[in-house]
Amino acid sequence: MREDKRFEGMLQAVWDRVLNRLPVLLILIGSNRSEMERLTSYDRPFHLRGTEMELGPLSVSDVASFTGLGAADAIDAFAVTGGQPLILAQWESGMTLKDFIRESIADPLSALLVSGERVLTAEFPTDANANGVLRAIGAGEATFTSIANSVGMSETTLQRSLDLLADRRMIVVERPLATSASRNTRYRIEDPYLRFWLAFLADQIPTIEAGRSNLVIDAIKTRWLAWRGRAIEPIIRDLLWRSYGITPPAAAVGGWWNRSNSIEIDLIGADRAPVAHKISYVGSIKWRESHPFGSADLAALVTASEAVPGAANAPYLAVSRTGFDVAAANLTTISPDQLVGS
Repeated sequence: MREDKRFEGMLQAVWDRVLNRLPVLLILIGSNRSEMERLTSYDRPFHLRGTEMELGPLSVSDVASFTGLGAADAIDAFAVTGGQPLILAQWESGMTLKDFIRESIADPLSALLVSGERVLTAEFPTDANANGVLRAIGAGEATFTSIANSVGMSETTLQRSLDLLADRRMIVVERPLATSASRNTRYRIEDPYLRFWLAFLADQIPTIEAGRSNLVIDAIKTRWLAWRGRAIEPIIRDLLWRSYGITPPAAAVGGWWNRSNSIEIDLIGADRAPVAHKISYVGSIKWRESHPFGSADLAALVTASEAVPGAANAPYLAVSRTGFDVAAANLTTISPDQLVGS
């Protein structure tokens, strides 16, 4: 479609004149969601001639079944693989996540290693600006100013690249969820796998090809807990949004932060986004290897929630990888098993 502008018109002509009169099921499939959506948009030749269906990655529950991992480890595995079947197909029975990462990185041709480069090459074959911005966000830059400082672009060029990336659904543009509007904007990589690849593998392919995958493994070990703490948040939010009956009702699940980023709330449940009428709950995620969610964590959540517009009297919610040693009448606790099984 990008290379030959006549393609869609020819497809329409062949479909209208020949194929729709025959017992033929025509399937048009592509990984670029924005291009696929444009195919049937109002001003395009194939409008009203097809039914759209989005085939997403495997769910966290699917990943748990596929790998045999427990709920918490399956969520971690989803943060690394993004539920991509091609990557998970190389997961051997009995592997832990550490085993899988180690063996995949040792193989320069593994799907975990090469899929990210293929995505970038397919999406941005000639657009170096968008590619650079995506890599900056993947490296941890989340605000317009920090991304601009990282890539050295003018504001106009950067905004154009961010708009392109958002249009292609490569990034998500996030704002604090509360009962008042906010212009505090953050950007993150939408695909969990690409988030992992950009953070740890994108710049390390020469090192791996040189047979020094151990250096990459050491770097992942060093940064793993800090990276996972951030990477897990949108996954937990999505799981909570898809859940039913384990949290107070919420049509939207997001987070909240103030302008200086000195106060952050991991979870905000609300009746709508981006500006809510009612806050359903405020919550905290503690995805630690040890130490359950405790009284100090609850006290910190209560104090931080006082800054959130509309959160007064909202109940509290806690998600913990390693359990809880605190209870309160207005606190709902959520375990990994509840998230994956919901």
